[in-house]
Amino acid sequence: MSKSRPLIGSAIVLYFVIGLEVLVMISPFAAFFYAAFSPVLLFFARWPATHWLADFFLPHMVLPPGAFLKTLRVAGSILFVGGALVFLICAVQVYFHKFSRRGPALRGLYAWIRHPQYAALAITGLGLAILWPRFLTVVLWTVMVGLYYILARDEERRMMATFGDQYRAYMSRTGMFVPKAVEDVLARILSPLSPALRVPVALTLILALTIGSAFALRAYTVALLPLWSNGRVSVLAVLPGDATMLQHRMEDVLQMPEVESRLAKAGGAVLGYIVPVQYVMQGMIADTDPAYRLYEHHQTMAMIADWIFHPFRHLEGGHAMMHHATVGVGAAASPTVRRIIFLRVASSDDGSASQPSSLFAVGAVRAPQFFIDVDMHTLTLLEVRELGPGTGWGRVPTPMF
Repeated sequence: MSKSRPLIGSAIVLYFVIGLEVLVMISPFAAFFYAAFSPVLLFFARWPATHWLADFFLPHMVLPPGAFLKTLRVAGSILFVGGALVFLICAVQVYFHKFSRRGPALRGLYAWIRHPQYAALAITGLGLAILWPRFLTVVLWTVMVGLYYILARDEERRMMATFGDQYRAYMSRTGMFVPKAVEDVLARILSPLSPALRVPVALTLILALTIGSAFALRAYTVALLPLWSNGRVSVLAVLPGDATMLQHRMEDVLQMPEVESRLAKAGGAVLGYIVPVQYVMQGMIADTDPAYRLYEHHQTMAMIADWIFHPFRHLEGGHAMMHHATVGVGAAASPTVRRIIFLRVASSDDGSASQPSSLFAVGAVRAPQFFIDVDMHTLTLLEVRELGPGTGWGRVPTPMF
């Protein structure tokens, strides 16, 4: 094993640690995880040139608006689960050949490409980037692909040294990460470049394509968000069914004296989130109650499994984080009672309040102000509570939508 392999392996593990944030953020390991990981996100968030790395590029709190984003959401689960299964199947095949001393694995998926395990891990990582879509995950996915190439080349040198002409013949008829026919087409495209430049150029193109696609997806998502606005105050509906409620009642809600006076003190552009009173993920918006600091309770692993393995249930509003829409007692159980969380937004974007999408600009800083519980049907104000700074996750950057 070369000296570089432990370092490369550590970098790949780091990618999955960062990407698997969603799997441990509300687990018993959350305290340790955030002790190590929070400084990374906070470091990127403090500099304008790197703030975007901590931002999200796909919807995470709101149900994906539009057929394309819904399809992409399902694809994330398929890629994550399918890639992991393919990796495990290939691992069983490799170790069976190793322990039975049958030589290199050349059948099954290995008859199509030489490194199906690395390809499967790359597919899993792509699915992970869709399920937990920080820009940082996308950038490190590209780095991971480059590291897989280095590992694959190192393995092939060792395989040729061990199996000689048998493995060389196998290499001549199969592609590295894609079928040979596809690899030959890509080779012709890069043929004008010198051999030393082909891999760096290919990796640079992959990086540009993935980051560019992520920014395009973010802009597309923001354009489709179910947003109500009166010019100064904009309100985002987390549940799609609440968009109609916003259109008919939000102007009256803002005219309530308790709300109007607080908004006047907030100053500047204000963004509100309308959610069910017991909406589980409201801690991502503001620290409304210790009950929604999920990492402190680590009792929602079923929600994570549901998120990954049941995308259609989530898209139908049945994800565990949505189950609390009508849970509660008394007035909170009413189907028309909602919590509206108001935040002041400062953005480096010069967009005016007449352009609500500027509220979601990369680098925008949200400062929680207060929340209200209100019956949107009767316009009865049930509770008003001032909010402190930060979210239920402290200062760690959380999704904006």
